[in-house]
Amino acid sequence: MPLSRAEAGRDVVVMDVLAGRGLRQRLMDMGLVPGAVVRVMSNSSAGPLIVAVKETRLTLGRGMAHKIMVS
Repeated sequence: MPLSRAEAGRDVVVMDVLAGRGLRQRLMDMGLVPGAVVRVMSNSSAGPLIVAVKETRLTLGRGMAHKIMVS
């Protein structure tokens, strides 16, 4: 499922990033690589998602989060 559909408070594992080379590299530089455990801190129906990767919190736009496949 896409990260944009994950519930707040849940830990998910990144499976794949379905994006072009530039966005994929940008997300990888932020720690969103396959196998990374991500905690969804906030996911309201509108607006950006806030996620925690290791010790860092990231704000992702909904379109960007929709391209990150998690389980």
